[in-house]
Amino acid sequence: MVVSHFLKWVNTAKAHERAAAASALARAYANHDLPFEDRCAAEAALTLLLDDPSARVRKAMAEALALSRHAPRQVIAALAADQPEVAAVVLARSPLLSDADLVDRVTEGSKAAQLLIADRPSVSKELAAAIAEIGDADVCGMLVANAGADIAPLSFRRLAERHGHVASLREALIADDRLPADCRHILLVKLGDALKGSPLVVALMGAPRAERLLKDACVKASLTLIDATDPDDYAALIAHLRVAGNLTASFIVRAIAHGKVDFFGSMLVALAGQSERRVRSLLATGSDVALAAVFRRAGLSEAVHGILVRALKVWREVANGRRVAGAQEVSRLMLEELGGETADGDLAALLKSIHLDALRENAREHALAIAAA
Repeated sequence: MVVSHFLKWVNTAKAHERAAAASALARAYANHDLPFEDRCAAEAALTLLLDDPSARVRKAMAEALALSRHAPRQVIAALAADQPEVAAVVLARSPLLSDADLVDRVTEGSKAAQLLIADRPSVSKELAAAIAEIGDADVCGMLVANAGADIAPLSFRRLAERHGHVASLREALIADDRLPADCRHILLVKLGDALKGSPLVVALMGAPRAERLLKDACVKASLTLIDATDPDDYAALIAHLRVAGNLTASFIVRAIAHGKVDFFGSMLVALAGQSERRVRSLLATGSDVALAAVFRRAGLSEAVHGILVRALKVWREVANGRRVAGAQEVSRLMLEELGGETADGDLAALLKSIHLDALRENAREHALAIAAA
């Protein structure tokens, strides 16, 4: 038998000779070029070669067997756990490594091994979850950049929570169309925290003013996020905002002032425990009394009931084609509900701010339209 001669010869051969012979034997095995008896003997020989003292020999075997679906599983498993230069090609390519094998390597392996696994042609949800939970920012960045990675919403959330402060990964996540809306909000908050702590921002504005302005900017960005969120994902975004403490009266007033009526309805469904059908009906045709009742069930302060009802009536008219209006007019009418420009207090200040922002935005759009004409 050829293999028996190989086993007798291998004990006296030099490392480079053993490596060439091991590669040839491994390729013959992977290509089914051996009779059955020789194939069994070759498998035994390859298993024996796992104990070869030269990494060069084991690396030659790894390169020959890495892409094969017919390689001996025990050999592939051992090579995957070998030193980095041997394991690399197997970790990156072998189709025989199960998710359990790869998760073990992620958990126990080096960063180099984790990078290779994160860049495999196909990464399952289970494996992606392990990488998202354990990998550092570079490894997780490799995972996000891998088009063949199947990343579950929960894993995206862990990526945002663990590494959202890292600018490069934050940008990669935001650019990913698969990223759930609640994760985008996490990253908005992380960006705000990064800016708030910037020495330059603090030096220019002072810490209290920087914190106030950036918090306001995050709220406005969250409203923009609603437009980019599929209605089917509203519930998840609302749950996240609620847990994070960002589903405030201020946010709700801004949302309705800007015409986010469907999102407002989803918030009422979550907060009031009412059916979606019931809430949609109330928003479309409900009386002031019925709306106030559902607002109370949702835990909204009596102070905002009147302005919310006023805004909803305007948006109803817009939806029915009886009126043309935007955030500028709606916020003005909400402010009138409180007494107009002479009104004071936090709620009035909020509405004045919304109104001024809408005025600036409309003026900006008008100027750009004139410039483009």
